[in-house]
Amino acid sequence: MNRKPPARRSPPPPSNKHTHPGRWEGKAKPDWIARALARAGVLPQEEAEAAIKAGRVSMNGKVVKQPLAPIPPGAAVRVDGLPVSLEAPTRVLAFHKPAELLTSTVSQHRVGTVYEVLLPQLPPELAGFTWHAVGRLDRGTTGLLLFTNDDKLVTHATSPETHLTKRYVATVFSDADEEKVEPLRRGVQLEDGPARPAKVRLRDAHTVEVIVTEGRNHQVKRMLGAVGLPVRALHREAVGGVELDVPEGSFRLLTDTKVSEGLRYTPGKA
Repeated sequence: MNRKPPARRSPPPPSNKHTHPGRWEGKAKPDWIARALARAGVLPQEEAEAAIKAGRVSMNGKVVKQPLAPIPPGAAVRVDGLPVSLEAPTRVLAFHKPAELLTSTVSQHRVGTVYEVLLPQLPPELAGFTWHAVGRLDRGTTGLLLFTNDDKLVTHATSPETHLTKRYVATVFSDADEEKVEPLRRGVQLEDGPARPAKVRLRDAHTVEVIVTEGRNHQVKRMLGAVGLPVRALHREAVGGVELDVPEGSFRLLTDTKVSEGLRYTPGKA
């Protein structure tokens, strides 16, 4: 029995997803309103979200109820009827981290974070920003930890390509000598690949100064362990040209000059 071949179907019309670009294609993507308010230091992000949902925020004369609503260029934003600027200069804090604090946000760990110590002491002109830690320090490691409201600065300072130096002082269990630390100056092999050559100076038989240009996980401890010098305590004294000069648990605001010269980053709009 002969059967007719099935009728050929016309091909579907070409998709228009490439012929009609998306709303923001080829343009700078706008920020969303809650994050923009936090970036500008108007309100911390959680408070900004609450204010938006409560109808306290307007954009171009219309009340905004969605924290993720995009902000068009040049939009006029008001909070409680008062105009606010969404442009914020780069700000950087130098914080002296105590031991036994986590370098993570409260949303990641509810207690025991650096933010629990830093945020309550910020003055009103700094309290509204969303602060990002510039890199991390292990829970037991003390010393200089930078914070900024500018996430581009975080990328700059933590990128291995920037070659920004970090100076640590390690107290080690074993006796240190030049022969033991010499491999660190050449670049010791670690589990995740060779470390860059480090600058190393012996301060005494149990105190070793190490300057690195990377920020890998537990890097200095692993480097010293690889040459038979397990670390008992680790302290960071400097990042780039920024030296630790505040008491433990306290902070200072860096000047634009210090940010520019010490971190090799030009402050701009966060």
